[in-house]
Amino acid sequence: MDRQTQIEFLDEHYRKARGKGTLEGADVVIPGGNPGCGDVVTIYLKGDGRGGIDTVRFEGEGCTISQAAASILMEMVAEGSLDADRLLAMDGMAMMDILGRDLVASRPKCATLALGTLKTALRQYRRKLDPGSLGEGTG
Repeated sequence: MDRQTQIEFLDEHYRKARGKGTLEGADVVIPGGNPGCGDVVTIYLKGDGRGGIDTVRFEGEGCTISQAAASILMEMVAEGSLDADRLLAMDGMAMMDILGRDLVASRPKCATLALGTLKTALRQYRRKLDPGSLGEGTG
């Protein structure tokens, strides 16, 4: 994807965020933030009862990168292209590649805020299912 298309992709997700809003009956609600720049994201996760994700939504405020990243993650989970295990295995570099590394390289905390918060929510959900686990496993 060329630079202009990548910018339009991020702007589209920022302006028309997917999966934005609260989630009634969420199993886990986790706030995350970047104190240095003021980005905030709250993840609402409802599990599938087996360690996977049934539904995920977010609320947040902040820069285009942080909010677009949250929207993109919500869309990937909703479409089934990112399941629980792949989410836990995803690192910040992979997220930055999805967003366009050359566009977000100078703001990695903005680019990975939603990813880190969503991973924390999933781990917390899995601990609720199996208090003896470390939050990893099948899903």
